[in-house]
Amino acid sequence: MLDVACGTGRHIEYLKDQFDVEGLDISRDMLDIARVRNPHVVFHQADMTDFDLGKRFDVVTCLFSAIGYAKTYELAASAIACMSRHLVVGGLLIVEPWLPPEAWHAGTVHAMLIDEPNLKIARVNTSFVKGRISYFDLHHLIGTSEGTTHVVEHHELGLFTIQEMKQMFVDAGLSVTYDPEGLTGRGLYVGEKAA
Repeated sequence: MLDVACGTGRHIEYLKDQFDVEGLDISRDMLDIARVRNPHVVFHQADMTDFDLGKRFDVVTCLFSAIGYAKTYELAASAIACMSRHLVVGGLLIVEPWLPPEAWHAGTVHAMLIDEPNLKIARVNTSFVKGRISYFDLHHLIGTSEGTTHVVEHHELGLFTIQEMKQMFVDAGLSVTYDPEGLTGRGLYVGEKAA
């Protein structure tokens, strides 16, 4: 199987014992971490919207809403088509989506807190939208015995309707099933490669 937008290889860490798995991500820094975490796994540095590994897989996954980083319908459709081209006939494409437009609420404030004896992390962000792109800055306030630091991560993800996501699969030659709950409550698309 191939895990697209694998990041630091956390999913692969659990999958590698059951599957002959490879990973792909655009970020060299994340792949460096993934290779340390999974030293015997093959990783590829490439953009999910346009890659060619010269081989096919039984299963291709794109999890943790990574498809949203394609941002536009055209780029997300290109990513789905690219992943489909890497499937054997009868192979499965499993995509965990980002939120659809109606589920994104601009102007809302979110916070998470980790409160351990030697580690405190507060993560706060406000949700914004411009057209069909959701965006937010995750502000992390991290406290340890060595001191407290502030880190900001900027994120932009495309908002695609369920029908649009299904159409991307169909256009890529896949029959598609949608599970509204999925792995984390954001839904899950499973496409099967037609003959």
